[in-house]
Amino acid sequence: MSDTTARALTLLDLLQSHRHWPASELARRLGVTVRTVRRDVERLRDLGYRVESTPGVLGGYRLE
Repeated sequence: MSDTTARALTLLDLLQSHRHWPASELARRLGVTVRTVRRDVERLRDLGYRVESTPGVLGGYRLE
């Protein structure tokens, strides 16, 4: 399994906790940058997962 796939599965697992996750916290937990988190979220969306995002300093992500 590639690092990208493993990271996407970990991200999905975190998002499934039905909690709002700040992008910076997801990045810290995944060991990547916030930009990488945004890309990974887009990959999940392309696969059909409904990931809600909130913009701004306190923004973040959660699974709908």
